[in-house]
Amino acid sequence: MSKDIQELKAICKKIREDIVTMIHQAGSGHPGGSLSAAEIMTALYFGGIMDVRPEEPEWEGRDRFILSKGHVAPVLYSVLAERGFFPVEELSTLRRFGSRLQGHPHKAHTPGLDCSSGSLGQGLSIANGLATAFKHRKTPQRVYCLMGDGELQEGQIWEAALYASQHKLDNLCAIVDDNGVQLDGRVEDIKSLGDIAEKWKAFGWNVIEADGHDMAAVMDAFHEAKEAKGAPAVIVAHTIKGKGVSFMENDCAWHGAAPNDGELQAALSEIRGA
Repeated sequence: MSKDIQELKAICKKIREDIVTMIHQAGSGHPGGSLSAAEIMTALYFGGIMDVRPEEPEWEGRDRFILSKGHVAPVLYSVLAERGFFPVEELSTLRRFGSRLQGHPHKAHTPGLDCSSGSLGQGLSIANGLATAFKHRKTPQRVYCLMGDGELQEGQIWEAALYASQHKLDNLCAIVDDNGVQLDGRVEDIKSLGDIAEKWKAFGWNVIEADGHDMAAVMDAFHEAKEAKGAPAVIVAHTIKGKGVSFMENDCAWHGAAPNDGELQAALSEIRGA
Protein backbone atom coordinates (compact mmCIF):
# COMPACT_ATOMS: atom_id res chain seq x y z
CA MET A 1 0.00 0.00 0.00
CA SER A 2 1.28 3.44 -0.93
CA LYS A 3 -0.60 6.71 -0.47
CA ASP A 4 0.23 10.17 -1.78
CA ILE A 5 1.39 12.91 0.57
CA GLN A 6 -2.03 14.49 1.08
CA GLU A 7 -3.58 11.11 1.87
CA LEU A 8 -0.78 10.40 4.34
CA LYS A 9 -1.37 13.75 6.06
CA ALA A 10 -5.08 12.90 6.42
CA ILE A 11 -4.19 9.53 7.93
CA CYS A 12 -1.88 11.31 10.40
CA LYS A 13 -4.82 13.37 11.65
CA LYS A 14 -6.84 10.21 12.18
CA ILE A 15 -3.94 8.58 14.03
CA ARG A 16 -3.68 11.57 16.36
CA GLU A 17 -7.43 11.51 16.98
CA ASP A 18 -7.19 7.82 17.85
CA ILE A 19 -4.28 8.42 20.23
CA VAL A 20 -5.91 11.09 22.39
CA THR A 21 -9.30 9.34 22.31
CA MET A 22 -8.06 5.91 23.38
CA ILE A 23 -5.85 7.32 26.13
CA HIS A 24 -8.79 9.38 27.42
CA GLN A 25 -11.00 6.28 27.43
CA ALA A 26 -8.33 4.26 29.23
CA GLY A 27 -7.68 6.99 31.79
CA SER A 28 -3.94 6.44 31.38
CA GLY A 29 -1.28 6.16 28.72
CA HIS A 30 1.46 8.11 26.96
CA PRO A 31 0.21 10.78 24.55
CA GLY A 32 3.35 12.95 24.18
CA GLY A 33 5.67 10.49 22.46
CA SER A 34 2.81 8.83 20.59
CA LEU A 35 1.80 12.11 18.98
CA SER A 36 5.38 13.00 18.03
CA ALA A 37 5.78 9.73 16.10
CA ALA A 38 2.57 9.93 14.03
CA GLU A 39 4.20 10.89 10.72
CA ILE A 40 6.97 8.31 11.16
CA MET A 41 4.52 5.49 11.78
CA THR A 42 2.13 6.59 9.05
CA ALA A 43 4.94 6.61 6.50
CA LEU A 44 6.05 3.11 7.50
CA TYR A 45 2.65 1.47 7.32
CA PHE A 46 0.78 3.55 4.73
CA GLY A 47 3.55 5.03 2.57
CA GLY A 48 4.68 1.77 1.02
CA ILE A 49 7.88 1.70 3.09
CA MET A 50 7.19 -1.59 4.89
CA ASP A 51 6.01 -4.71 3.12
CA VAL A 52 3.29 -6.21 5.33
CA ARG A 53 0.02 -8.10 4.88
CA PRO A 54 -2.70 -7.20 7.42
CA GLU A 55 -4.74 -10.20 6.29
CA GLU A 56 -1.71 -12.42 6.97
CA PRO A 57 0.05 -10.89 10.03
CA GLU A 58 2.56 -13.74 10.40
CA TRP A 59 3.58 -13.80 6.72
CA GLU A 60 7.21 -14.88 6.74
CA GLY A 61 8.21 -12.51 3.95
CA ARG A 62 7.12 -9.37 5.80
CA ASP A 63 9.40 -6.56 6.90
CA ARG A 64 9.74 -6.29 10.67
CA PHE A 65 9.06 -3.35 13.00
CA ILE A 66 10.35 -3.06 16.56
CA LEU A 67 8.87 -0.39 18.84
CA SER A 68 11.75 0.01 21.25
CA LYS A 69 10.03 2.78 23.20
CA GLY A 70 7.13 0.50 24.00
CA HIS A 71 5.24 3.00 26.14
CA VAL A 72 4.06 4.80 22.98
CA ALA A 73 1.98 1.75 22.08
CA PRO A 74 -1.06 3.94 21.26
CA VAL A 75 0.50 5.21 18.02
CA LEU A 76 1.38 1.66 16.97
CA TYR A 77 -2.05 0.29 17.87
CA SER A 78 -3.76 3.06 15.93
CA VAL A 79 -1.65 2.47 12.83
CA LEU A 80 -2.19 -1.30 12.98
CA ALA A 81 -5.95 -0.88 13.41
CA GLU A 82 -6.29 1.72 10.66
CA ARG A 83 -4.19 -0.51 8.38
CA GLY A 84 -6.56 -3.43 8.98
CA PHE A 85 -4.72 -5.77 11.36
CA PHE A 86 -7.65 -5.68 13.79
CA PRO A 87 -10.91 -3.67 14.12
CA VAL A 88 -10.56 0.05 14.82
CA GLU A 89 -13.31 -0.30 17.44
CA GLU A 90 -10.91 -2.37 19.52
CA LEU A 91 -8.82 0.74 20.24
CA SER A 92 -11.36 1.65 22.92
CA THR A 93 -10.16 -1.35 24.96
CA LEU A 94 -6.66 0.07 25.51
CA ARG A 95 -5.22 -0.98 28.90
CA ARG A 96 -8.36 -2.82 29.99
CA PHE A 97 -8.27 -6.26 31.61
CA GLY A 98 -8.55 -8.93 28.94
CA SER A 99 -7.74 -6.54 26.09
CA ARG A 100 -5.25 -7.41 23.36
CA LEU A 101 -4.04 -3.82 23.61
CA GLN A 102 -2.00 -3.59 26.78
CA GLY A 103 -0.09 -0.54 27.99
CA HIS A 104 3.05 -1.95 26.41
CA PRO A 105 2.95 -4.17 23.30
CA HIS A 106 2.58 -7.92 23.89
CA LYS A 107 3.35 -9.95 20.78
CA ALA A 108 1.46 -13.03 21.93
CA HIS A 109 -1.83 -11.15 21.93
CA THR A 110 -1.82 -8.41 19.29
CA PRO A 111 -1.91 -9.03 15.52
CA GLY A 112 0.83 -7.21 13.63
CA LEU A 113 3.40 -7.10 16.42
CA ASP A 114 6.88 -8.48 15.80
CA CYS A 115 8.12 -8.00 19.36
CA SER A 116 6.94 -7.36 22.91
CA SER A 117 8.55 -4.23 24.35
CA GLY A 118 8.57 -1.95 27.35
CA SER A 119 12.00 -1.99 28.98
CA LEU A 120 13.87 0.80 27.24
CA GLY A 121 17.11 0.25 25.40
CA GLN A 122 16.46 -3.29 24.15
CA GLY A 123 14.77 -2.78 20.80
CA LEU A 124 17.84 -2.16 18.67
CA SER A 125 19.45 -5.39 19.93
CA ILE A 126 16.34 -7.31 18.89
CA ALA A 127 16.35 -5.57 15.51
CA ASN A 128 20.01 -6.55 15.09
CA GLY A 129 19.14 -10.20 15.63
CA LEU A 130 16.41 -10.11 13.00
CA ALA A 131 18.55 -8.21 10.49
CA THR A 132 21.45 -10.63 11.03
CA ALA A 133 19.17 -13.62 10.42
CA PHE A 134 17.86 -12.14 7.18
CA LYS A 135 21.43 -11.45 6.05
CA HIS A 136 22.46 -15.05 6.70
CA ARG A 137 19.38 -16.34 4.88
CA LYS A 138 19.99 -13.90 2.01
CA THR A 139 16.33 -12.84 2.11
CA PRO A 140 15.12 -9.31 1.24
CA GLN A 141 13.26 -8.37 4.43
CA ARG A 142 14.15 -5.11 6.12
CA VAL A 143 13.96 -4.29 9.82
CA TYR A 144 12.83 -0.96 11.29
CA CYS A 145 13.32 0.09 14.93
CA LEU A 146 11.83 3.22 16.52
CA MET A 147 13.58 4.65 19.58
CA GLY A 148 13.14 7.76 21.69
CA ASP A 149 15.90 10.30 22.18
CA GLY A 150 15.72 9.90 25.96
CA GLU A 151 16.10 6.17 25.37
CA LEU A 152 19.51 6.81 23.83
CA GLN A 153 20.75 7.37 27.38
CA GLU A 154 20.68 3.57 27.72
CA GLY A 155 24.10 2.00 27.20
CA GLN A 156 22.70 -1.07 25.47
CA ILE A 157 21.68 1.12 22.51
CA TRP A 158 25.31 1.95 21.80
CA GLU A 159 26.48 -1.65 22.17
CA ALA A 160 23.86 -2.57 19.58
CA ALA A 161 24.92 0.34 17.37
CA LEU A 162 28.51 -0.97 17.33
CA TYR A 163 27.35 -4.48 16.41
CA ALA A 164 25.14 -3.30 13.53
CA SER A 165 27.92 -1.20 12.07
CA GLN A 166 30.59 -3.89 12.35
CA HIS A 167 28.32 -6.46 10.68
CA LYS A 168 27.24 -4.04 7.93
CA LEU A 169 23.53 -4.51 8.56
CA ASP A 170 22.32 -2.36 5.68
CA ASN A 171 18.92 -4.09 5.89
CA LEU A 172 18.37 -2.28 9.20
CA CYS A 173 16.90 1.21 9.62
CA ALA A 174 16.74 2.79 13.06
CA ILE A 175 14.61 5.87 13.69
CA VAL A 176 15.19 8.28 16.56
CA ASP A 177 12.10 10.25 17.59
CA ASP A 178 14.13 13.30 18.58
CA ASN A 179 11.49 15.33 20.44
CA GLY A 180 13.81 16.67 23.15
CA VAL A 181 11.59 15.76 26.12
CA GLN A 182 11.49 12.71 28.38
CA LEU A 183 9.54 11.61 31.45
CA ASP A 184 10.48 14.41 33.83
CA GLY A 185 12.15 17.13 31.82
CA ARG A 186 14.18 18.06 28.77
CA VAL A 187 16.70 15.50 27.56
CA GLU A 188 19.48 18.09 27.47
CA ASP A 189 18.91 18.91 31.16
CA ILE A 190 18.70 15.31 32.40
CA LYS A 191 21.50 13.63 30.46
CA SER A 192 22.51 15.57 27.39
CA LEU A 193 23.16 13.55 24.24
CA GLY A 194 25.03 16.34 22.47
CA ASP A 195 24.88 16.10 18.69
CA ILE A 196 22.86 12.93 18.10
CA ALA A 197 23.58 12.76 14.37
CA GLU A 198 27.33 13.05 14.91
CA LYS A 199 27.24 10.30 17.53
CA TRP A 200 25.65 7.86 15.10
CA LYS A 201 28.12 8.86 12.41
CA ALA A 202 30.97 8.13 14.84
CA PHE A 203 29.51 4.65 15.32
CA GLY A 204 29.69 4.02 11.58
CA TRP A 205 26.05 4.49 10.58
CA ASN A 206 24.58 6.17 7.53
CA VAL A 207 22.84 9.16 9.14
CA ILE A 208 19.81 10.93 7.66
CA GLU A 209 18.24 13.94 9.38
CA ALA A 210 14.68 15.02 8.67
CA ASP A 211 11.82 17.16 9.94
CA GLY A 212 9.76 14.41 11.53
CA HIS A 213 6.49 16.28 10.93
CA ASP A 214 7.07 17.02 7.24
CA MET A 215 5.52 14.00 5.57
CA ALA A 216 7.38 14.46 2.30
CA ALA A 217 10.68 14.77 4.16
CA VAL A 218 9.94 11.65 6.22
CA MET A 219 9.15 9.67 3.08
CA ASP A 220 12.33 10.91 1.40
CA ALA A 221 14.35 9.89 4.46
CA PHE A 222 12.97 6.34 4.38
CA HIS A 223 13.68 6.03 0.66
CA GLU A 224 17.23 7.29 1.22
CA ALA A 225 17.69 4.74 4.02
CA LYS A 226 16.67 1.95 1.64
CA GLU A 227 19.37 3.04 -0.79
CA ALA A 228 22.13 3.12 1.84
CA LYS A 229 24.55 0.24 1.38
CA GLY A 230 27.40 -1.19 3.43
CA ALA A 231 26.20 0.12 6.80
CA PRO A 232 22.94 0.44 8.76
CA ALA A 233 20.92 3.62 8.41
CA VAL A 234 19.48 5.82 11.13
CA ILE A 235 16.92 8.56 10.60
CA VAL A 236 17.17 11.30 13.21
CA ALA A 237 13.64 12.70 13.01
CA HIS A 238 13.39 16.13 14.64
CA THR A 239 9.96 16.21 16.24
CA ILE A 240 7.82 17.94 18.87
CA LYS A 241 6.59 16.06 21.91
CA GLY A 242 2.77 16.14 21.88
CA LYS A 243 2.67 17.43 18.29
CA GLY A 244 -0.77 18.56 17.16
CA VAL A 245 -2.16 19.48 20.57
CA SER A 246 -0.84 22.89 21.64
CA PHE A 247 -1.20 22.40 25.40
CA MET A 248 0.66 19.08 25.22
CA GLU A 249 3.53 20.25 23.04
CA ASN A 250 7.01 20.26 24.65
CA ASP A 251 5.48 19.61 28.09
CA CYS A 252 6.88 16.63 30.02
CA ALA A 253 3.66 16.54 32.08
CA TRP A 254 2.04 14.95 29.03
CA HIS A 255 4.62 12.20 28.74
CA GLY A 256 2.26 9.86 30.57
CA ALA A 257 -1.07 11.50 31.39
CA ALA A 258 -4.60 11.13 30.07
CA PRO A 259 -6.70 14.12 28.96
CA ASN A 260 -9.95 14.74 30.82
CA ASP A 261 -13.25 15.30 28.99
CA GLY A 262 -12.64 18.98 28.28
CA GLU A 263 -9.01 18.44 27.28
CA LEU A 264 -10.03 15.67 24.90
CA GLN A 265 -12.51 17.92 23.12
CA ALA A 266 -9.94 20.71 22.89
CA ALA A 267 -7.34 18.28 21.53
CA LEU A 268 -9.70 16.84 18.92
CA SER A 269 -10.74 20.32 17.82
CA GLU A 270 -7.10 21.30 17.27
CA ILE A 271 -6.21 18.09 15.45
CA ARG A 272 -9.22 18.26 13.14
CA GLY A 273 -8.69 21.94 12.45
CA ALA A 274 -5.00 21.65 11.60
